[in-house]
Amino acid sequence: MSGSATIAGKADWLDDAKLQALLAALNADGEQARIAGGAVRNALLGQPVSDVDIATTTNPDETMRRAKAAGFKAIPTGAEHGTITVVAGGRPFEVTTLRADIETDGRRAKVHFGRDWKLDAERRDFTINALYAEADGHVVDLVGGLADLENRTLRFIGDAETRIREDFLRILRFFRFFAWYGAGRPDAEGLKACARLKEGLDGLSAERVWSELKKLLSAPDPSRALLWMRQAGVLTRILPESEKWGIDAIHALVATEASLGWPADPMLRLEAIVPPDAVRMAAMAERLRMSRAEANRLAEWARSDTPAPTLTEGAFAKVLYRGDPGGIADRLKLALASARSKAVQDDKAMMEAGGYSRLLGFAAKWQRPEFPINGKDLAALGVGKGPKVGEMLRGLENAWIDSGFSLERGALLERAADSLKTVD
Repeated sequence: MSGSATIAGKADWLDDAKLQALLAALNADGEQARIAGGAVRNALLGQPVSDVDIATTTNPDETMRRAKAAGFKAIPTGAEHGTITVVAGGRPFEVTTLRADIETDGRRAKVHFGRDWKLDAERRDFTINALYAEADGHVVDLVGGLADLENRTLRFIGDAETRIREDFLRILRFFRFFAWYGAGRPDAEGLKACARLKEGLDGLSAERVWSELKKLLSAPDPSRALLWMRQAGVLTRILPESEKWGIDAIHALVATEASLGWPADPMLRLEAIVPPDAVRMAAMAERLRMSRAEANRLAEWARSDTPAPTLTEGAFAKVLYRGDPGGIADRLKLALASARSKAVQDDKAMMEAGGYSRLLGFAAKWQRPEFPINGKDLAALGVGKGPKVGEMLRGLENAWIDSGFSLERGALLERAADSLKTVD
């Protein structure tokens, strides 16, 4: 891969006629345009590409003019920073003018548009993210990214501390990209710089921090990256809840996901490294500005207990009905992963793993039964309004649950009527 390289034949998307037409329009009359960043990196690694970004020497106004002249829709989504979104064939491409940072504050940068490809490459974060590709697929490497990609080395461009001070989010990106693309130990200079400057993370928005952490936790195996984050004091800085809980459960969870074909689940992985404390989880969700669905999932997991692996399916159905099925399933998955990691040398753990797996299978198929009576039914029997209705309904529902959900509507109404006679 080092030396010269091409993504031709490795990237079907490069042959897209609309993309080629856009590149041709931007390359005309002495200007230049190249595919930039992650699309080139992933194509060289044979990994999926979701977004294709383009770097160009044309200024934003000229990019807009050329795109429209070629029949494409052009949107000035970030024109002040040089970025125009061009929609070609229904697919959006971010087209950004070559830039150099002239002023940064650790969160955002003021930029100067230019025509120097090396300066544009040198303003980026990591060498493997600063690769370009011509329209024919030929890769242009101005900062040593090909060699680093071949060795799976994640390295800041130039001085690591300087790159981080330009945007402190790059600390988290260092560990995120290491989780996805790195091998062995992280680059020593980069790791030291992240440790020295971790206080800068405090000035970042919670949304940016949580977004990066989720992407890291979505990596095929984030365990090594989390270990180095903990060593550098970065993990505790952004996730103090993990400090006394640890990250040891992550490796077993990742192994179980791979073995059983579970998709990588960043929320489940997060639950593996924080304590199941409902109050702390609510505070953490608020601090990180999690979505309502994410916060609710954490809350359900925190207030749930791990069912005993020896439970019968009938007893477990009652647990699911009375509890939070999603939170219980998360508890079971984490318990199963832990038991599987011990099962090689522990017969008891092997039996527990079998029990947890059985309960998980049952939970996946379980459908919540519907209680067959309601307050209107009791009113028809003559039960007056007020607390009496709720109290009687709860008693009947408990009897229905205890019966294994087998008591039918008629039998429940008969019980209600008998109860009223007793009261009278």
